[in-house]
Amino acid sequence: MTWDEWERARGRVAGREGSERADAVPGLRQGPAQGRPDLASSPSEKKAAAHAIEERLEPDTRKAGEWADQETAAAVKAFGAKDGDGWATSNALKKAHAAWGDQVKALLDRLGSEKRALGNTAVLFQKTDIGVGAQLRRPSGLDRL
Repeated sequence: MTWDEWERARGRVAGREGSERADAVPGLRQGPAQGRPDLASSPSEKKAAAHAIEERLEPDTRKAGEWADQETAAAVKAFGAKDGDGWATSNALKKAHAAWGDQVKALLDRLGSEKRALGNTAVLFQKTDIGVGAQLRRPSGLDRL
């Protein structure tokens, strides 16, 4: 590449700077810039998210964990001791499977926690609004009656 070609290429790239950002990729969900906040704040959206966790994410995570149990047990058996020894792979698979089980349990616990939090958020916001309203409201003469 000659110096002139390099200068032209650099000029073209410099002219495009700022327009080639990760959040400008077509089809990529964008937050407030498109007029839609990332935070699902309506009760129906929270209910839909909790429903998705309960109906799809939790059952699918359990199924994936069970599938891994079956497949790993078969692999451990295949690499296990047949004549007194066995492959080191068998023990390594057992350890990896234990770690996998811990991760699946942690994920299921987290999903359950998120589901409960989504259900409690509306109540929390309502109680907070009532509490703040009570603190900010000016006393009325009718309050003394």
